[in-house]
Amino acid sequence: MIDVPLSVLDLAPVAAGASAGEALRHTTELARRTEELGYHRFWVAEHHNMPAIASSAPAVLIAHLAAATSTIRLGSGGVMLPNHAPLVVAEQFGTLEALHPGRIDLGIGRAPGTDQVTALALRRTMEGLSAEGFPRELADLMNYFSGERPGPITATPGRGLQPAIWLLGSSGFSAQLAGLLGLPFSFAHHFSAQNTLPALTLYRQHFRPSRWLDEPYAMVAVNVVCAETDERARWLAGPSGLSFLRLRSGRPEPLATPEEAAAYPYTEVEREFVAARWEGQAIGSPETVRRQLADLRERTGADELMLTTMVYDVADRVRSFELVAEEVAGGLRRDA
Repeated sequence: MIDVPLSVLDLAPVAAGASAGEALRHTTELARRTEELGYHRFWVAEHHNMPAIASSAPAVLIAHLAAATSTIRLGSGGVMLPNHAPLVVAEQFGTLEALHPGRIDLGIGRAPGTDQVTALALRRTMEGLSAEGFPRELADLMNYFSGERPGPITATPGRGLQPAIWLLGSSGFSAQLAGLLGLPFSFAHHFSAQNTLPALTLYRQHFRPSRWLDEPYAMVAVNVVCAETDERARWLAGPSGLSFLRLRSGRPEPLATPEEAAAYPYTEVEREFVAARWEGQAIGSPETVRRQLADLRERTGADELMLTTMVYDVADRVRSFELVAEEVAGGLRRDA
């Protein structure tokens, strides 16, 4: 049995033939159901200029999800700080914390979550888009919440309303920074599996106790598709693999049907690319997923696992989380 907290990362996937509105309603449905099942937190991710993903405005979506639920923690996985002025993020998440005290997580990412042209359209200037500016902007953001360095600007809401702040990463930079600041760290194993163990090692090596944590706290995000059989799970996972291939090829499209993904004329190189995407993830029957998640937990020492499930039909998405809760984790309700 998986004995660490399990959480959810959702990208509000837009299925072929569906609208963004439908995608967001499905995400709301999933948030309600995973709360009922006892999942610990529910995060949405910031992406832009991607036809298959509707979660471009995390703060807005989190407000809606928090109003539609009552106990599950809601947060960003994450807000991409290079895209925003720190004051704006402080005011948005200060507002969320004021409205839903004790339920809001602010996960911060260093990448723009999109291509450079779109990132420039968001920020409207090259200033702040480089990696070098991230620690300074993070410090500014945290100061807007704490007010420790007095200045002429007060974030309202914001000051005195700090949500739980996490750093997100897919390499070693944010891992080291999270450790030095004594913040919880979430690693994107779901798309950067080769960097997972090195980054977690760096995080733990550099960790300094802080007002937030006495010791390191690491969460690992992992792709999970759980179905009644291994064969059906792999079939349901097909659209996600094709979507990632199209994205990396510069041809992003809405999420294909499983039938379309199965019929796609993959080249040998493309098949290898998609196969590599699933290495170290959890795709299969409850027994298979239990074994894969247990192995990931053992290898990483993760304090929490965050599951992300990109499948075409929302019923299959919900069912995957139900199977994990009921048959992989032994029933999450008692741990909620």
